[in-house]
Amino acid sequence: MTKMELLSVKSTSDLLLLYGFFSLLLTVTGNSTTSEPMRTSELTTAGKSTEPAPENVENVSVETQNTSSITIKWDKVNNISTYKLQYKENGETVINNISNADAVVQHVVSDLTAGTEYNFTLFTEANGVNSSGLLFPAATAPENVNNVSVETQSVNSITIKWDNVNNISIYKLQYEENGDTVTNNISNADAVVQHVVSDLTAGTEYSFTLFTEANGVKSSGLLFSAATVPLSVTSVRVSERLVDRVTLQWENPNKAWKHNLSINDTNASITQEETTNVVSYFISNLKPGTMYEFSVITVFSGLNSSAYVDHTVTQINCSAVSWSVTNSSIQGTVEGLFSKATASNGSEPLISPEGKNVTFSDLFPGATYNISLLYETSSAPYPQCLIEIPIIPPSLAPLCSYWGSGYSAQIKWVEPDGVWTTAELSISGKTFTLNPNENRLIVDGLQPAKKYKVSVISRLETKADPLISEPSISFCSTDNRGVIGGSLVGVLLFAVLICVVVFLFLKKPDIIRRKKSFLSGSRTSDSKGKIVPVTKFPDHYRQLSLDENRGFSQEYESLAPAGTHQTQKAATLPENKGKNRFTNILPYDWSRVKLNTSNPNNTMDYINANYLPGYSSSKEYIACQGPLPNTVGDFWRMVWEQKVKRIVMVTNCVEAGRTKCEQYWPEDRSPGSHGELIVSKTSEERESNWVLREFKVKHMKDSEERTVNHFHFTAWPDHGVPQGTEVLIRFRGLVRKHIDSEGSKAPTVVHCSAGVGRTGTIIALDVLLQQLQHEQAVGINSFVYKMRQHRSHMVQTESQYVFLHQCIMDSLQPPGGQEENVYENDDLIYVNATALRQLR
Repeated sequence: MTKMELLSVKSTSDLLLLYGFFSLLLTVTGNSTTSEPMRTSELTTAGKSTEPAPENVENVSVETQNTSSITIKWDKVNNISTYKLQYKENGETVINNISNADAVVQHVVSDLTAGTEYNFTLFTEANGVNSSGLLFPAATAPENVNNVSVETQSVNSITIKWDNVNNISIYKLQYEENGDTVTNNISNADAVVQHVVSDLTAGTEYSFTLFTEANGVKSSGLLFSAATVPLSVTSVRVSERLVDRVTLQWENPNKAWKHNLSINDTNASITQEETTNVVSYFISNLKPGTMYEFSVITVFSGLNSSAYVDHTVTQINCSAVSWSVTNSSIQGTVEGLFSKATASNGSEPLISPEGKNVTFSDLFPGATYNISLLYETSSAPYPQCLIEIPIIPPSLAPLCSYWGSGYSAQIKWVEPDGVWTTAELSISGKTFTLNPNENRLIVDGLQPAKKYKVSVISRLETKADPLISEPSISFCSTDNRGVIGGSLVGVLLFAVLICVVVFLFLKKPDIIRRKKSFLSGSRTSDSKGKIVPVTKFPDHYRQLSLDENRGFSQEYESLAPAGTHQTQKAATLPENKGKNRFTNILPYDWSRVKLNTSNPNNTMDYINANYLPGYSSSKEYIACQGPLPNTVGDFWRMVWEQKVKRIVMVTNCVEAGRTKCEQYWPEDRSPGSHGELIVSKTSEERESNWVLREFKVKHMKDSEERTVNHFHFTAWPDHGVPQGTEVLIRFRGLVRKHIDSEGSKAPTVVHCSAGVGRTGTIIALDVLLQQLQHEQAVGINSFVYKMRQHRSHMVQTESQYVFLHQCIMDSLQPPGGQEENVYENDDLIYVNATALRQLR
């Protein structure tokens, strides 16, 4: 047929004939099938003249995408099982012929380029006719980052770095923090990408996944791990410090963290013990008195924290020092670190000159001294050792006089300054044991007109071997005039003596009486450290009472200078003056109680209080003034820091219309707050002469709670003494029973208003009654003197001093047989007390 004929065909039959013609033509030319991909125009026009085009797929979903393939899925269309997928790859059109009769058709498009977005057209095909096609886009996943390097790590961040992937500029970094997934979106087109991951937890291992992203599709992700640096140790405490070992402890918040400890002695043996959250290192094989610097590093996942650096000093073994002692000195050469050496036997400490040669001189013979070594640094003092060393007892100087007409000798000795237990006197092959309660010995069995050698050695019993003084040698000559001559001379001398006494008595009787009183009293007085045996105390008391209490006045006057040479610098600072109730009752610097403070100084640690010795401890009591309104908080701080179990109060808050002490406890059961401490009253029992209370003291910082008992004596009038001794002795018994049953070594706080008069009297009474019980002897004057070395004006008035003696006298009486001694509550009856009245 000609072209014109074809164009003129109008009817259906003509079209059918034309279609048959072209079909025959294709068959003859061999072009009925082809292996070449079809063009989109060819797919959309074929068969149009004979069959209607099938419907398109309604929707295509992209199931998976990776770097080289995309998986798509769609629902089957009208039982059609033939589909064609068309897209372009590198400028060429690619057609996937798909034959699938399933209800849901799934197809993988492979051999694709990574990180590329494709425009796909999906055709349905029926009877050789294609649908118009569904056009949709889909992209392949980009390639992963090849490698990630960790650049830096800190306690809360990690810096990572990688090379750019195919000019991709969008990345995502995922990790978990506290159970939550955290995503960092990163936009960086640099050739090398660097990113800081911040706000991390210290000492933690993290698993990171780094994705590249292109066309909204992420890569499969590169998985890698990295850790943050652990925290440094913030504080190391020395829980044990001995001469050859120390134990270091610190808190460990994470069990996965380990620690490296280094110390400057490579010979040290280090043993680690670990509990729940406390790490302990036991370091042994150390040298005494040596400073050791140490550093602690926290280790986790191969990472080290910054080092905690500090030092400690081992103690010195004072027992290994070869101490040389005499009856007045202690010397020793000490190897090891120390900067200060002190010696004390209850009085003001003596300080040795600087250097390793420790020397103390002018000591009290026979006394036991506490030798203390201290190494002082800018950060903290290190107590290096404490040892008790008794020194040689004093020597006795025997004096011999005629006795027994030459057949005996009287040997006397002057009581030496010092402490001794017994002495041995040797004469003419005989040995006699002497004791401190005697001062003479009659030796019989001698011959007249002879010269005998007398040797005396004093002994001091100690916990170890007894100490023995150097022998004191003298010579004793017996009477060389025979028995008769000696007797006659004795009678004549006696007669002359009687005459002299009578003469003096007639001429100056007042002098004789006063001299007798003074001499008699001096023999039994304990003003120089002597104690009076129980058997001699009544006579001692009567002697002091003679001549209108002259003996008491003389002894009390002798106490006036005690301790007054000691410094009171902290108390006189302008910042501390407002903390003192009286301007003349101030604590000595050496014995004052210091409050704990992070920045020690004489202002922050000041309170008007002193440590006082007891019968068995050098710090058995704390004597302090009654709290002022501005020192109540300091008072409770002292009670807490000193671990006090009981407070003895011997004043009323208000007396004769004057405030004597601020009420420092809550009146009812409502708690009172004092800084970090909360004080509550849990019980109160009132008696006619005292009130017993119980307080609960709680520390708000760590919720620790303690019980403090309050013994309040209410029957002691101001400027006086109680109406009789029995009630105060009974009150003291209550306090002593609590101390003994509770068994704590913590000091007992005792206060009145100024903290010296009534306070000193009740402390002295407690100690003296203990001494009476254990030694069957008592030394009132010496103990009051000892107290005044620690705090001024202790036992402030003469009436209180006399009252102490009366208490001891009444304690010696059998039960029910005490003579009630009523004292006037007015110090004016004592001549020497008036000047001190206003100090209370």
